[in-house]
Amino acid sequence: MSDVRSEAEYVEAELVDGRPEEGGTAAGDASFDSASLDTQAIDVVEIVESDPGSRVLEEHVAEQEWTREFVIEDETAELPAANADGEAAAATAHQDAQSAAEVGEEAAAAEHVEVSDAREQQAPAAPEPRIQSLPMVKALNAGLRRALAEDDRVLIMGEDVGPLGGVFRVTEGLQKEFGPQRVLDTPLAEAGIIGSAIGLAMRGYRPVVEIQFNGFVFPGFDQITTQLAKMTNRHSGRMRFPVVIRIPHGGHIGAVEHHQEAPEAYFAHTAGLRVVAPSTPHDAYWMIQEAIKSDDPVVFFEPMSRYWPKGEVDLVENPTPLHASRVVRTGTDATVVAWAGMVSVALRAAELAAEEGRSIEVVDLRSLSPVDYGPVVASVQKTGRLIIAQEAPGNVSVGSEIAATVTEKAFYSLEAPVLRVAGFDVPFPPAKLEELYLPDADRILEAVDRALAY
Repeated sequence: MSDVRSEAEYVEAELVDGRPEEGGTAAGDASFDSASLDTQAIDVVEIVESDPGSRVLEEHVAEQEWTREFVIEDETAELPAANADGEAAAATAHQDAQSAAEVGEEAAAAEHVEVSDAREQQAPAAPEPRIQSLPMVKALNAGLRRALAEDDRVLIMGEDVGPLGGVFRVTEGLQKEFGPQRVLDTPLAEAGIIGSAIGLAMRGYRPVVEIQFNGFVFPGFDQITTQLAKMTNRHSGRMRFPVVIRIPHGGHIGAVEHHQEAPEAYFAHTAGLRVVAPSTPHDAYWMIQEAIKSDDPVVFFEPMSRYWPKGEVDLVENPTPLHASRVVRTGTDATVVAWAGMVSVALRAAELAAEEGRSIEVVDLRSLSPVDYGPVVASVQKTGRLIIAQEAPGNVSVGSEIAATVTEKAFYSLEAPVLRVAGFDVPFPPAKLEELYLPDADRILEAVDRALAY
């Protein structure tokens, strides 16, 4: 940079400092008179208007615009130079010098305020509350956001997951925050989406695939069951395929065929897949993160009926591992096992039973493959009766497998046959008939009555 300073630069320095250059004073230097000060002040305004990137604009004018105030004040004190005598000129120079000094003080004060504001802006924001009340949709969104932030290898893929945020807005705002190369809108081709995710996993990424509705997973069924589930074994464990497939699950939303199904049995039956289904916002927040960290492919069922009700989410601590079942209500007379959206229905049935003097224990299975049978068997050994509630049809279902396994493990503890409450073995009906098709609290209580009758 040159050592030669232009006249404009001298003007800026004088106004910023609130005093003339060294070697003279505001009152004694003949060059620092009223006319020159007026000219200098006007030059600063012209510099600001012509060069918005000047130091004057950056340091002072942008927020305080004190130079414009200075010009206005100076114009009100301006005297015609032709009619001013020596004493008037001196008096004017003295007034202008005082004004310049005041401007300098104001500028310093403004700069102090700006520094203080900047420090306040840089102060760390207050931490988020540890416990928050969130619907499952927001809890899943927060879990995905945290996974994306913590690991650059995590990607989200699916139909309309970008600007739209997905049909249920689970991915809302994520593409804007992380970019379209990490939150990818895909064509309407489930086989292509899952096949691409398999390739990305082979290259070290951790893709999270969203299937818009449960029935839409079947075009990609071949990729999941014959490729994704088999690839790790096919490579003798030398390669891992950490792919998460998110699927909305179950009914209770008034939709139609292919939009309200419960296809978990297909995937739980397939070796090589992990299958989980949260029932609360807290579980959804933590289980989606744990599923993404898993080195095995995970089918992640999200109960649509529980997308919007709020629940407490602990953002710091999660006491329950991904594949652990959990007792969510204690009781002594009978055990009801459920998962996903049916857990809330089972809890409602337990509340109604309590009004009649019956004590129902409810176990949230959470993981469908593998199944954590420990809490289930322990509960049955205590109550002697087991009812399994699921939205899927009962024939050759997850409920069927649980019934068979508990009978093997706790046969001598059972005081009644294991009963199942399930969707009927017919295609999912039109929306107006879903309440007749899907199990409700009354059907669960009817099964409890039958079990207690033995």
